[in-house]
Amino acid sequence: MSGVRTLTIGAEDADQRLDRWLRRMFPHLGQGRIEKMCRKGELRIDGGRVKPATRLEAGQTVRIPPIPDPEAEPRPLTPRVSDADARMIREAVIYRDDHVIALNKPPGLPVQGGSKQTRHVDGLAAALRFGLEESPRLVHRLDKDTSGVLLLARSRSVASKLTAAFRHRATRKIYWAAVAGVPQPRMGTIKYGLIKAPGHGKGGEGEKMLCLHPRAVDETPGAKHATTDYAVLENAGQRTAWVALVPVTGRTHQLRAHMAELGHPIIGDGKYGGSGQENLGDGWGAQLGGDVSRKLHLHARSLTIKHPVTRATLHLTAPMPEHMLRTWDLFQWQADEVPEDPFEEPQP
Repeated sequence: MSGVRTLTIGAEDADQRLDRWLRRMFPHLGQGRIEKMCRKGELRIDGGRVKPATRLEAGQTVRIPPIPDPEAEPRPLTPRVSDADARMIREAVIYRDDHVIALNKPPGLPVQGGSKQTRHVDGLAAALRFGLEESPRLVHRLDKDTSGVLLLARSRSVASKLTAAFRHRATRKIYWAAVAGVPQPRMGTIKYGLIKAPGHGKGGEGEKMLCLHPRAVDETPGAKHATTDYAVLENAGQRTAWVALVPVTGRTHQLRAHMAELGHPIIGDGKYGGSGQENLGDGWGAQLGGDVSRKLHLHARSLTIKHPVTRATLHLTAPMPEHMLRTWDLFQWQADEVPEDPFEEPQP
């Protein structure tokens, strides 16, 4: 077992998550142990406590507690990607070149693992090597039940560039959703701040975000500013509407929390809109009943970003999942009859 060591972060390792950097340095070190070291304060950056997701900066010093030698550790079994899962994740590829891969992530598939998640995009990435030695790396996230465009980097250097692009908002993401009721006005901007709800009950309260008036954000510890643009594309009477959403900021559950706070929760969103079907046109009740699926109707439709290597504009579009296609067909909404970006100024 090695003793306590202190390592200095070089420029080539900057902007990585602490847990991913550690797993690369010590491949036998499990995620659970990293999280425990953070909770106990054994793992520190520049003397301060950290979280597994803390981003590294060049020049920082990382204190690493004693880590057992790999020979002394029970060798974990590397889960094999089944043929069915490998086929599924490869069929989800909508774009691939030597530097990036884009998926149309299926709804219900988590992006990363957790205490109860063993099947996820990160764990299936080995099936997406396509001849390279390394598996592609995640550079952003989608909620488990949200489908659509998910970008992965095929090298560490590309991952660093893409991560910076997402952090600096040098991207254009447009989501499609079906919501309860019809937002008025039909186009607008939501600026409620967001803060994590207290508690960790079985209903997932600890994972839920609460909205705050923008003026209360700066004086509320833990709160963050959040901005969402929305536009109604079509509607079915006053019962439901097809909306385009642009997350100007990228907060946890931002689109779901903002639409619910507006009084128009996303269809199928039991966490923020409840499970009722008593939506009589006033916007409340996140289920429509009848033939409409109870799954979340939120889809990352498109992503526009500068290619990290060629610098050409990369515009990626993902077809909607089956349950949303059925809803669109029910209300006779046609994807080819709406603008790709309804927020763009019309050309003269």
